[in-house]
Amino acid sequence: MKILLANDDGYRAPGLRHLKEALTGVAPLSVVAPDRNRSGASHSLTLDLPLRVQRVDENTWYVINGTPTDCVHLAITGLFEDEFDMVVAGVNDGANLGDDVLYSGTVAAAIEGRFLGLPTVAVSLVPERGPARHFATGARVARELVERLLAEPLHQSMILNVNVPDLPYEEIRGFQATRLGYRHRAEAVVKSSDPRGRPIYWVGAAGPGQDAGPGTDFHAVANGYVSVTPLQVDLTRHGAIDGLRDWLAGPRP
Repeated sequence: MKILLANDDGYRAPGLRHLKEALTGVAPLSVVAPDRNRSGASHSLTLDLPLRVQRVDENTWYVINGTPTDCVHLAITGLFEDEFDMVVAGVNDGANLGDDVLYSGTVAAAIEGRFLGLPTVAVSLVPERGPARHFATGARVARELVERLLAEPLHQSMILNVNVPDLPYEEIRGFQATRLGYRHRAEAVVKSSDPRGRPIYWVGAAGPGQDAGPGTDFHAVANGYVSVTPLQVDLTRHGAIDGLRDWLAGPRP
């Protein structure tokens, strides 16, 4: 058994360090992480530039000048002679709830592992406000889930998206299986100017939860539970195929 660790906050991120410490002893580990914060990189691959790999230490820690998806892709498809059995991404500094998963580099790293045939887990720490603090809690939750997967594997196609309240471990109320909620519309862009007076823009903050009732990932975390959401990579809206087929067969304008 060998586990690949990755993240989107960069190789210096405290969440990644806590994750490696928590999983040490569970299985041999290798860390492949971006050289800087790549939050919001989604599932992008670097195709127009060569990727360079640096070793932080001799055997386990590697840094790539690319995206989280690049890290997982390289690690599994040729960076190492040995093969991996699982990918764990995180512990992310911030939520990956609801539609966050479409932007998240952490979740994308897990999805890339699934594309390449491995069971995967993405773990994020959700603070009420400001930066996350209790990374040890997120890392301990990750270890519990990995040990459970080793003892009783789920279907290999399943990606677990895990969101952990930013609380001391003793205050976590338990685990809940959840579905993705979704957010209100994002806040407006923040307009400013550079030192030469030219306009610049910052993407506005994510909106609060809109579909955030019982059963959602938002609701679980807000009530002190670890949210565990099973994801799939098939985006096809299967129930609409027949209707679309009839629409396409209709008269052309």
